[in-house]
Amino acid sequence: MDVKKEESLFNDDEDARKLLQESRKRIDEIDNDIVDLIHERTSLAKDIVQAKVFLGMEIYDANREKAIHDKVLKLANEKDIDASILSEIMNMLTILSKNKQREILEE
Repeated sequence: MDVKKEESLFNDDEDARKLLQESRKRIDEIDNDIVDLIHERTSLAKDIVQAKVFLGMEIYDANREKAIHDKVLKLANEKDIDASILSEIMNMLTILSKNKQREILEE
């Protein structure tokens, strides 16, 4: 670890533990928000698959997925997030959506 204890912003261990606890609590809240957003994103699969069926489209839309990945790479660069990891996360989300659309079609 590059951060030296003597260069710390903390006055004592209690300050550090308090910040650690507060940061972990906020991460837990953010994780809950992420799961809620993934649920919301996935729940749109019904609308999407109904529109695709009506329009005679396949579940896989290469142009849409490319647009998503292009947007994500731009955002990753703007926000200084590892682009390859963020791209993998988006791959998982698109797989989740496509799987949900297939599940809906099989009902």
